[in-house]
Amino acid sequence: MLDGEKMKWKEILIHGDPEGLKSFAQLLIKLADTNQENIDGLPVEAREHIHLRPKFDLSESSEEIIIGRLDAKGTGHFYDRYIEKNIR
Repeated sequence: MLDGEKMKWKEILIHGDPEGLKSFAQLLIKLADTNQENIDGLPVEAREHIHLRPKFDLSESSEEIIIGRLDAKGTGHFYDRYIEKNIR
């Protein structure tokens, strides 16, 4: 319970050997460094993202994941459902 409310935590586990973790880190850096304004096929208000699929990009026991930018092309807006972390 937190502040008198029941909370259900969801876990996302990211595991890998040193080579796999470094590869994932490079993917994150590439995504962070991408200039969305220069991607012709990406509409305004869209966000660059990458799908990682089991058996192809991930192990067979993994679930599909999507990693992507929070800021939208052309506006920098975040998703409406985004709730900023409350820092106390």
